[in-house]
Amino acid sequence: MRIALLTHKVDFQDGQGRVNYEIAKAALDEGHSVTVVAEYCSDDIAKHPRGAFVRTRERSIPTQLLRNLHYAMKSAEWLRKHRHEFDIIQANGFVTWEPADVVAVHFVHSAWLRNAYFPFQWSSFSPYAWYQRLITIINGHYEVKAFRDAKKLIAVSRFTAGEVISLGIAPEKLVVVHNGVDVDEFKPGPAVRSEFGLPVGVPIGLFVGDIKTTRKNLETVLKSLQSVPSVHLAVAGSTEGSPYPAMAAQLGVSERVHFIGKTRKIASLMRSTDFFVFPSRYEAHPLVLMEAMAAGLPVIVSGNFGAADYIRDGGIVFDDPNDVAALAMAMNELISSPEKRAIMAPAARAQAVNMQWSRTAEGYLDVYKDLLRQRNS
Repeated sequence: MRIALLTHKVDFQDGQGRVNYEIAKAALDEGHSVTVVAEYCSDDIAKHPRGAFVRTRERSIPTQLLRNLHYAMKSAEWLRKHRHEFDIIQANGFVTWEPADVVAVHFVHSAWLRNAYFPFQWSSFSPYAWYQRLITIINGHYEVKAFRDAKKLIAVSRFTAGEVISLGIAPEKLVVVHNGVDVDEFKPGPAVRSEFGLPVGVPIGLFVGDIKTTRKNLETVLKSLQSVPSVHLAVAGSTEGSPYPAMAAQLGVSERVHFIGKTRKIASLMRSTDFFVFPSRYEAHPLVLMEAMAAGLPVIVSGNFGAADYIRDGGIVFDDPNDVAALAMAMNELISSPEKRAIMAPAARAQAVNMQWSRTAEGYLDVYKDLLRQRNS
């Protein structure tokens, strides 16, 4: 097959970019050719004998919204000239003005806009809130067209597939292929707390994510710590522009909250903590959750984004991401019962082992092959 992959990043070190990387690598390993049209592409894909990289941005562009629109324009220009050279064209959500054969659905912006926990309102006096609402509205509008124009849609979870169907998209267009995890990188092992300046002899929860945005919901975790005085929290994420260090101080929990900053040593950090907490207000299928499970961490998540489908016995799911008391109760339940953690940890690991990157890539390539067979029949 001759595959064109239209996306912002194909990058081993980047969330959604990692999904793109694994698909491209598996396709190349199978003997297919892959052309990546992106702002960034890992060298081992770009320089592969059957790989090619078309860069869409050579200069700095302010704001993510303008970068997205620039990419949509440049990728569409390229696709109009080169579409006939490819068997399969895949895009990620709305990234280009031109139709794609396959669209991967990692996030449904129109669903996030309608979500009860969506925080960015026009009534706010914050330019940041206006900007976030505007970018969500624009993405939500154009992604529906991208979904309708595609021949096949790959949703990263059953929850996400349901959100797409609620937009009036035919269910038969959808295939669910979960995101994967590297179980060799993320695995149980000895703790190295001193490497991160973490205390020993105390239970430590872990939160990983963008701590500048309210969507990941660190605030509920910080508030819940007031009711769980024995627990410490390690937070991995850039603190630049984040309101949460100040919030931790205001809540009187700052001595127990350890802001690690942004780090690439997430696997080691996970092995140095006791459980993973992630009460996000909206997700599709977060890679970091799978990584925590692969590391053998019991997980605590909110139940509003379908994580219960694949967490199963590996953690605790509570309903409302804003429910401070429910989250505190879940943390108390884990730290007071080593027996429960001892059951959840291997269950989380076992589930992650069943969701490795090889299965994700195989799922994508199967969609490509089926679509090509239908076209040629």
